[in-house]
Amino acid sequence: MKEFIQTLKNIWSLKELRDKIILTLSLVLVYRFASYVSLPAINMAEVGNLLQHYQKQGGNQQGAGLLGLLSSFTGGAFSRASIMALGIMPYISASIIVQLMGMAIPYLQKLQKDGESGRNTLNQITRWLTIGVCLVQAPSYLTSVTQFFLPYSQFQSAYYIDPASIMFWLPSIVILVAGSVFAMWLGEKITDKGIGNGISILIMVGILADLPTAFYQEVITQNGKGGLGSIMILIEIVFWLLVILLAIVLSVAVRKIPIQYVSRAQARGGVSRNLMEGARQWIPLKVNAAGVMPIIFAQALMFVPGLLTKVDESNTFLAGFKNVFSWQYNVLFALLIIIFSFFYTAITIPVNQMADDLKRNGGLIPKVRPGKETADYLDDILSKITLPGAIFLSIFAVLPAIVHGAFVQTDRFALFFGGTSLLIMVGVILDTVQQINTYLLNHHYDGLMQSKLSRSSNL
Repeated sequence: MKEFIQTLKNIWSLKELRDKIILTLSLVLVYRFASYVSLPAINMAEVGNLLQHYQKQGGNQQGAGLLGLLSSFTGGAFSRASIMALGIMPYISASIIVQLMGMAIPYLQKLQKDGESGRNTLNQITRWLTIGVCLVQAPSYLTSVTQFFLPYSQFQSAYYIDPASIMFWLPSIVILVAGSVFAMWLGEKITDKGIGNGISILIMVGILADLPTAFYQEVITQNGKGGLGSIMILIEIVFWLLVILLAIVLSVAVRKIPIQYVSRAQARGGVSRNLMEGARQWIPLKVNAAGVMPIIFAQALMFVPGLLTKVDESNTFLAGFKNVFSWQYNVLFALLIIIFSFFYTAITIPVNQMADDLKRNGGLIPKVRPGKETADYLDDILSKITLPGAIFLSIFAVLPAIVHGAFVQTDRFALFFGGTSLLIMVGVILDTVQQINTYLLNHHYDGLMQSKLSRSSNL
C-alpha cells in the first residue's frame, strides 16, 4: 500500500504527467455531460417513462441485448436520445473501413508507408469518412427512435415537434453528426495532449458508466430471492475478478521469438570480421494480436441471422438467433470470432515486412535463414498461437451467455463477464497504465543520470 501511495505521489510530482491526467479527466467529464443532453425535439422525461414501459413489457431479447451493447459503448446516450447518441462508434467504423480498404487500394497502401505525412492524410480521410458514416447512421437512429423507442401513437407528449416533419429530421441529423464529430475531436485531443488513446478511453468510460447501475440491479434481484442472495453476490464478485485476471493474461500473453544481430567489429590484429552480438533480443508475437476486433466484426454480422427469423417465424431453431443468450446465437458467434481472429491477424501482422526489416538491420532468428524462410517461420508460429488465442477470445465473448441464468440474473450485469465490454476495459486500462509507467521510468532515469553526473563532477 505504501508503494502504491508513493507511486501516486510520483505521478502528481511530475507537472507534465499531472497536466495530461487533469486534461484527460476534464475532457472525459465534458463527454459524459454531453451524453445527458437530449435532442432538442425530444422530452427526456417521457424517454425515461418509455424505457420503464419497455422493460415491463419484456421486449425483444435480441433487440435488448444488441441495443444495450450499443448503449453501453455510448455511456447510455444511445438509449437516452442524446445529442451524443451515435458516440464515437462512427469513427471506429470509418477506421475499420479505411484499414480494410488499405488492403485493396494502392493509394492507401502508399499512404500507410509514407510515415508521418501519410498517417496525417489517412487520419483526414478517416475524419471525412466518419461524417459519411454519421449521415447514414443518424437517419437509421432517428427511425429507431420514432418507431421503436418512442412510437408517436403511444408517446405523443415525448415530442416537441411532429417526428414525421422535416423540422424534426433535418436539425436532429445535423445535431447527431455534430455530436459524433465532437466526440471524435475530444478523443483526438486526449490522444494528442492527454494520456492514453482518447478514442478507446471514451468507449471505456461509456462502458464503466453502466457498471454501478448494472451491479445495483443485480444486488436487488439477488436479495429478492432470500438469504442466499448475499452469498451469490459474493460468488459473482469473486468469479468476475477471476475473469478479469484471465482477460489480462489473454491481453498481455506473448510468444517471444529470439533474434540476434550481426555487427561489424574490429578483431585483434586489425582484421575485420562478422561477430554475433552476445545480447539476445526478442520479437514478441501476441497470442491475441487481433484484440477485440474479431468480436466487433462478428457482432456486426450477427444482425443477419436475426433477420432470417422473418422467413419462417414458426421455426424454433431460427427463433433462437433472436436471443443473444441462446446456444444457437452463441455457437455461431464463437465460430465467426475464430474465423475473424485469423483474418484480422493475417492482415495486421506483416510477417514479410518483419522478415525484410530483420534482414536489412542485420538481425536473424537462430537456425532460420533470413528472408523468405524467416517470413514462413514467423507465419507458422503466428498461426499456431492464434488458434488458442482465438478459442479463448470466443470463450470470453460467449461467457455472458454461459453465466446468465446460471448465477447472474440480470442481462446488464452479465454483459460485464466477458465479450467486448470486458476486453475493452482491460485493454484500455493496461495501455494507460503502461503509458503512465513510461513517464515515471523516464523521470527516474533522468534523475539517476543527473545524480551520476553530479557525482562524477565531484570526483
